[in-house]
Amino acid sequence: MNDIEMSTQQPPKGASEASSSALGLTLSAQSHGQGQQQHPTVHKTGRHYMPLLIVNYLCLFVGSVSSSLLSKYYFIHKGSSRWVSTWVQSTGFPLLLPPIYLPYWLNYTERRPFTEFTLKLLAFSLFVGLCLGVNNLLFSWGNSYLPVSTSSLLLSTQLVFNLILSVVIVKQKVTFSNLNCVILLTLSCVLLALGSSHDRPEGLTQAKYFIGFFCTICAGLLFALYLPMMEKIYQKVYCYAMVMEMQLVMEAAASALAMVGMASDGGVEEMRIEGERTFDRGLWVYVVTVFFNVVTWQLCFMGTAGMIFLTSGLTGGICMTALLAMNVVGGVVVYGDDFGGVKIVSTVLCTWGFCSYAYGLYRKMVLEREGEGRKTGGDGLEMAPMILADGV
Repeated sequence: MNDIEMSTQQPPKGASEASSSALGLTLSAQSHGQGQQQHPTVHKTGRHYMPLLIVNYLCLFVGSVSSSLLSKYYFIHKGSSRWVSTWVQSTGFPLLLPPIYLPYWLNYTERRPFTEFTLKLLAFSLFVGLCLGVNNLLFSWGNSYLPVSTSSLLLSTQLVFNLILSVVIVKQKVTFSNLNCVILLTLSCVLLALGSSHDRPEGLTQAKYFIGFFCTICAGLLFALYLPMMEKIYQKVYCYAMVMEMQLVMEAAASALAMVGMASDGGVEEMRIEGERTFDRGLWVYVVTVFFNVVTWQLCFMGTAGMIFLTSGLTGGICMTALLAMNVVGGVVVYGDDFGGVKIVSTVLCTWGFCSYAYGLYRKMVLEREGEGRKTGGDGLEMAPMILADGV
């Protein structure tokens, strides 16, 4: 396939057929000699692949933009609990139960949910979930102080570390297109840092501004580690349903961490008091804001997990970074954030970097398709859960 070496274990009999039946994504392996390691061959011909990829990116798009704006709305209207803002990012995990169980209940698959969920996989999911909980808290802390446009562009720093960690963890190949993308996005963030320290909401001190700046950078770094780590573990996962199962466990762990923090801050009763007395739009608007925060964050995380599984950690990170420009525009349109020359240049560089990567990915896919067309036989694979994007 490439630069990513993956040893694949043969899934239990019936499970692979079931996942293929449900999603059209089948991962099998070609043997290159007895006793040698098996490597999957990647094909993007499954009829369910592209619709699934589009659905996941739409979830990521809607979730990322909406959750960013709603989180800011919460703080603008006197919402003050960072634990509540952290909690809403992960507490929507029950929304994953229908896509996990419906295919089995409707007899689209014979695979029972969680049947291949080993203790090792459970422990890993719980650990990553707790790390996500910390990441969510850092994001909430930063978002409570910074304008949406500033915090969104600061998060682009995760892409640099995403590339570095992808090289180390999953042996990602560094090419002109991905390196060019990372350089442009890094330059975008540097320009923002140099020109936006004065861009603060009224009453925000310099110290709190830099606390928000630091927390947002740390959130980006943790997320940069999360992406290649999940790509590595997804190499052992052979169907989309297992991805959703892992996501449910991770978000349940992150939600538990947030609930512990909320309990120390007054718990549900504190939320009621905040909605009635502190939030200046009233209790019902408070409830609606919290509810849609839960839904949109769930869409964001579900789309992220799907993009990593269907493509790669780096491609997923770049697709998320492409949405930063939309977050910037949303902050300007909805909240009137300042959008001076520095932010315009930063946004242009961000968009340019993504477009250069997208073009490189497109060229890679065209060459791969031409190569497949020249093949004259042999046993191949229907569909693997990753785009051959590691060389881009």
